[in-house]
Amino acid sequence: MVYLDYAATTPIDPEVLEAMREVEGVFGNPSSVHRFGQEARRVLEGARERVAALLGVRPREVVFTASGSEADALAVLGVALARGKGHVVSTAVEHAALLGALRLLERLGFAVTYLKPDPLGMVYPEQVAEALRPDTFLVSVMAANNELGNLYPVRAMAEVAHAHGALFHTDAVQAIGQVPFRVDEVGADLVSLSAHKFYGPKGIGALLVRHGVELFPLVPGKQEGGRRGGTPSPLLAHGLAVALDKALRLLPEESQRLLALRARLEAGLLSVEGVELNGHPKERLPKLVNVTVKGADGEALLLAMDLLGVAVSSGSACSAGSLEPSHVLLATGRSREEARASLRFSLGRFTTMEEVDRAIEAFREAVRRARA
Repeated sequence: MVYLDYAATTPIDPEVLEAMREVEGVFGNPSSVHRFGQEARRVLEGARERVAALLGVRPREVVFTASGSEADALAVLGVALARGKGHVVSTAVEHAALLGALRLLERLGFAVTYLKPDPLGMVYPEQVAEALRPDTFLVSVMAANNELGNLYPVRAMAEVAHAHGALFHTDAVQAIGQVPFRVDEVGADLVSLSAHKFYGPKGIGALLVRHGVELFPLVPGKQEGGRRGGTPSPLLAHGLAVALDKALRLLPEESQRLLALRARLEAGLLSVEGVELNGHPKERLPKLVNVTVKGADGEALLLAMDLLGVAVSSGSACSAGSLEPSHVLLATGRSREEARASLRFSLGRFTTMEEVDRAIEAFREAVRRARA
């Protein structure tokens, strides 16, 4: 079976798993003052310091969460609830977790503007500037789109937000570990990330919060500096830090390898008649290709790929099992039928050229079956 759904999740790297085994016996509560608790706190704070150094923030600005989705919710809802009222600017192509948080804000009486992408799925700083209002307190735009792979100009958007006096949040779940990213260079006030996107364990993410940003905790408690209650997991935090360290060390050579694989895959997919690329042709993650197959039954297409031994997706993993077409593709102008007949291929650390060639052959056969 060929796995080409790395944008949904990645397997834990064997080195990360081994590093986690070295601390799996550390079971104490990091908040306890006895020896067991202090040992757990040493592991937890060591992970926090490592993440901070790698991403250009201070250790106290790292808030561990259970996922990237929780980090998104804490960023948007936490800032809004601390503020009390006002206006938020975001986009129509954000991750479902972020959009869900924004919908909740609207129910609470906040105003939200959703920027519409162009046909390539891009959103620009000029759109952010035009959407700002006197009461705008937050701008939230993802760094990399989880379905299209598009890379957005978040540094320029952060500058626009700050010039207005608003905070800037970016969902960098798909970007961190995939492309160069440091918070001190981007200039964001809040950044979401998730370990299982860069070969770390599931169940651990983080929200990076610039010092001085007021955040209302969604889970009350004294842990994580009072910003996120609940006993943290030193084991998972350690796994996140080790995985992030390795991903960033491998990034220069790995991104070039993935670009070569992507070029081959993309050429093979687009050589099939009636297949069109979704997303920006260049400003895109090295690992991701999203295509629409004209005249094909979407469900038949996805099932055929699985039966032919290739695991891909029809969009975000968070919408798996849903019959609704991708909100991202609909926002770019695709019809509901076209959005359903679209596939996302995402490459990763363990993908080989032979697997890419197998995927291309499987795709050709799957298209034939889905159009029959």
